Amino acid sequence: MLQKMNSFIESLWDVSRFDAHVTTGDHRYAGTDSSVHLQLVDKSGAESEATRLDKMFVNDHERGQTHSYGLKAKGLQTPDQLDHVIIWRGASITGDDHWFLDRIEIEDKKERHRYIFPVQRWIEVERRYHFYEFDAFLPQDDKQPEIRRLELDRKRNLYQFRETIERGPRQIKDLPDEEKFSEKYEFDLLKLKATLIARQYHLEFTTEEWDSLEDVKNIYFPDSTFYKPECSEYWTEDRWFGLQRVQGVNAVMIALCTEIPAKFAIEEDKIEPFLEGITLKDALQTNKIFIVDFKILDGVPCRAEITSKLVAPVALFYLNRRNELMPIAIQLFQEPSDVNPVYYPSDPRLTWIMAKMFFNMADSQIHQSCTHLGYTHLLMESLCVAAHRHLSPSHPIFRLLAPHFLYLLMINARGLERIISPGGWVDSVMALGSPGLHELIRRGFSQWRLDVQGDLEKDLESRGVLDPKILPYYPFRDDAVPFFHVIKNYVKNVVNYYYSSPEKLEGDFEVQGWVKEMATSQAEGGLGMGGVPEKIENLEQLVQICTIVVATCSIGHAGANFQQYDAYGFAPNYPGLLNKLPPETKREMTEQELVGFLPNKTAALDMMVRKAGQK
Repeated sequence: MLQKMNSFIESLWDVSRFDAHVTTGDHRYAGTDSSVHLQLVDKSGAESEATRLDKMFVNDHERGQTHSYGLKAKGLQTPDQLDHVIIWRGASITGDDHWFLDRIEIEDKKERHRYIFPVQRWIEVERRYHFYEFDAFLPQDDKQPEIRRLELDRKRNLYQFRETIERGPRQIKDLPDEEKFSEKYEFDLLKLKATLIARQYHLEFTTEEWDSLEDVKNIYFPDSTFYKPECSEYWTEDRWFGLQRVQGVNAVMIALCTEIPAKFAIEEDKIEPFLEGITLKDALQTNKIFIVDFKILDGVPCRAEITSKLVAPVALFYLNRRNELMPIAIQLFQEPSDVNPVYYPSDPRLTWIMAKMFFNMADSQIHQSCTHLGYTHLLMESLCVAAHRHLSPSHPIFRLLAPHFLYLLMINARGLERIISPGGWVDSVMALGSPGLHELIRRGFSQWRLDVQGDLEKDLESRGVLDPKILPYYPFRDDAVPFFHVIKNYVKNVVNYYYSSPEKLEGDFEVQGWVKEMATSQAEGGLGMGGVPEKIENLEQLVQICTIVVATCSIGHAGANFQQYDAYGFAPNYPGLLNKLPPETKREMTEQELVGFLPNKTAALDMMVRKAGQK
């Protein structure tokens, strides 16, 4: 009692014990000229006097700024134990009705402790907001239910869906200001773009037409943004072609093969010389044969000025005694015929290289459309917008996921406008063009299930390659799975902390509404996502959904994005497009014929510039 009395007396005189560090968000229109007031509330419920957060001769509360203020502690009963803060703002003399408050930090200089109050929302005029430390509450536990309801009503009106790709993932209708890039991020992007454009002009000025495969290497400069990828020295090797399936930008397609598909018109006597003395039947039975089947590409439209149709290959790989995946057969179209030959490593060298180039071109279409853009960007945008529509900024699940949604909507909006729209980047450097990309995203979305393709381990298991004993060298899996476990464990700890009983989950109408919108068909106004339950029945389901969101935005995106320059930067290694169709009969190719398939220098350079900006 004596200690509490001393603390109370001290608070009457100690004006400067507490400092408030108030940060305005770095969003357009985030700042305000309103008068802002703040009060402290301790555990006993006692309130301090209000402090006006205003510095003389300083333009407070402007976009992206943090300002510090000494606070009045008079009135507190237990200043050593703060409970929450109250903040409000009056009407501005300039008439602005905006203020996006990012966070408040209260520094107790006596106890050398900081209380963190994440806010991350727009503050309305003349409304008193109570923010608690770390501000994470289920809706049924929120002490300001009416403010929470009004905030969600506003967000549902602000975050609405539109259909950009017919029957594909839904996008944001109009981009809210708080989703746009910060000034610093925007400046960094503009600086990078200026650097890339300046170097692009130099390259365009000093290069002309390809003379040979060796000439393709002459476009690079040492120690520059446009360095020569290492693969340019070994891109023709079969071992490298196999490695691309397990450590490349699209290392999510390889699958164990237990039976050769009827459509794959292989000749066993052409394959068995590469099976180290065993028969194909024995190789299949001992899990030595793997397959990549690009059937999703069959019939996808492509750029008519490049080719009349897009290849849709299927390939077999053999796991040799050194645990290396080696290609043993490639068929470039799905249906066997006299004009769709199967290529083998025993074919003439340049002919076999041509088959591998067309296979990799097909791989790049799927990588760009589905693995990267479709799944880690557009599909995650749908989940992000739905989260904004149904989860309060104070919801612990929103707090968990929000860092992984940072700038996602803005990046996607730019991508849709500049990259995949008609006449955009895709129409310049990719074989399928924007109509084909839209179709491929639509097909990928219709096949994607959150509980299979979305779940890293379930996806690996469905392809038969989760077990390292089956496929010993699989760097993507071996790096990704431990991270996936860490993410899942972290998510589980958060979920278990806030949902301490089944009733908590049952009564959380916000998270149930979020999941329901995901599961509801598009015809009924939902997102139409496969593998999502209409209602969360247990914590395991919620953990799975949140883990998949975090893992896709981090692991999935990193795997598909950050190696792109090293893959695409040398056109023959991983071409976005190849001119013309492959020959209908197998014959020996010349180097000039092979070079003739490659994209011209402008397209190759456009690809390099785009991928250099994504490193």
